[in-house]
Amino acid sequence: MRVGVVEVIEFMDIAAFLLQVYFDNLLQSIAPSMASGEMFDKAETLALRGKLIGPTCRLFFPNDPIKMVRAHGQYMYNEAGEKYLDCINNVAHVGHCHPDVVAAASKQMETINTNSRFLHDNLVAYAQRLAATLPPSLSVFYFVNSGSEANDLAVQLARRYTGNYDVMVMDNGYHGTTALLMDISPYKFKQADSSGKKDWVHVVPAPCTYRKIFEEDNIDLGKAYADEVKKQLGNLKASGKMIAAFLAESLQSCGGQVIPPEGYFQRVIEHVHQAGGVFIADEVQVGFGRVGSSFWAFQLQHGFVPDVVTMGKPMGNGHPLACVVTTAAIASSSSIEYFNTFGGNPVSCAVGLAVLDVLEKEELLKNAKIVGAHLIATLHKLQSRHPIIGDIRGTGLFIGVELVLDRETKEPATAEAQHVIVRLKDERVLLSTDGPARNVLKFKPPMCFTKADADFVTTKLEHILTDIENIGRHGTSDSGIESGIKEPDVSLPGIQENHHSGRKKQRRMADVGHQAKDDFSSINWISHDLASQPQVSNIVK
Repeated sequence: MRVGVVEVIEFMDIAAFLLQVYFDNLLQSIAPSMASGEMFDKAETLALRGKLIGPTCRLFFPNDPIKMVRAHGQYMYNEAGEKYLDCINNVAHVGHCHPDVVAAASKQMETINTNSRFLHDNLVAYAQRLAATLPPSLSVFYFVNSGSEANDLAVQLARRYTGNYDVMVMDNGYHGTTALLMDISPYKFKQADSSGKKDWVHVVPAPCTYRKIFEEDNIDLGKAYADEVKKQLGNLKASGKMIAAFLAESLQSCGGQVIPPEGYFQRVIEHVHQAGGVFIADEVQVGFGRVGSSFWAFQLQHGFVPDVVTMGKPMGNGHPLACVVTTAAIASSSSIEYFNTFGGNPVSCAVGLAVLDVLEKEELLKNAKIVGAHLIATLHKLQSRHPIIGDIRGTGLFIGVELVLDRETKEPATAEAQHVIVRLKDERVLLSTDGPARNVLKFKPPMCFTKADADFVTTKLEHILTDIENIGRHGTSDSGIESGIKEPDVSLPGIQENHHSGRKKQRRMADVGHQAKDDFSSINWISHDLASQPQVSNIVK
């Protein structure tokens, strides 16, 4: 009998679950301090952090932060050995502490680690492997240590190649933490303590198909949003300005899991080239197969090939590794030497090669496609029963669930979304919210995430949504929580005042006790906790 891919994945789910149970039981037999290797207890660690670490380096759940001491696969463990299902970590791409990645780093570290001014096979071997995943025109690589470094360098290359200075970006976009990137990230410069938008930065509407800016129905959204770019470029030309680059995340993550409509990037790049600029595709959060159907998210826009691609986060599975890849023409446009002390070192490249090997060996793109489709289908079933779910969007293991108070007005359910993630924390599930109003639940788990994991978190989510609905109707919940949901502080990064026009409706659910009283205003995105064993959901039956 021929065994299909789905059957193999389901068998692997069961095997992985049994193996995880075995390791959990083994660890429970070891004293927590021995298992974790802690130097301080939680209270001491927290006190030292408050004294020694910068105050803007914020914690998840500052009123009750989680102290994580180890991780494996899609699970993380606190100092007490309690297990959390990680639904948000797009950095531990092939799974936390993957043994193949750990072994590759250790083996190379024992041999040599130096800078790229010396010849070493790992650098060129890794570039060669990456080139095989990209269109032929993207053939010259610069290795760096973070997505911020990659995007910063990409803009530098664009400016040298074009001779122009200005940059165009999508609203709510986020590209990194250098001074340059903060200036071109609306997600950051729109915050209250920011100096605001610089006159050389130009912002176009995010191409959102749910909160579209157009009143007309049945229009080509890809063309309509691209026309907004064309219009702004025309206005700039009339004022004597030209852009060096149009920089866009292939899929907006911090902006609320926004999936551009088909045809958008294909048209935008034409307009950008006509205006004398280059197109930079930011794949830092969404590359390396997360979308399931392709290795790069920009490939979802059929036939589209950017001039520059940046990559980072998942590239090293937690090791600091990032890259810029561009065309030979752009790379040769500057004679200024570029040297990065740690970029492309032998250990980093060994780690990168191991990540590519694991993606291929464990067929994780196929897993992302199958498990992601299962998760989206299950979420749609929840949507049919819970009107608070306004939209579900995504592909592969990159999924957003937008919560609204009213499906007609699409008023953001910000307080409810924060309540959901804190309640999930109580259930040992790590999830987060994002988007301009912080009302989008975002799923971007390690690529080894299983159907059982998806069923587990959606079962918990349905119970919480039911609880919220009961609070709204009766003032109490199934779990006995007194009525009300804490309305978040408007100083929460990204929340705009115009998203709070419906406060009367939110106040009917005001002041839920429970752990929703965490200080949401002091974190950029929020995680949660999970129950110790996965279980099959009743939702999908």
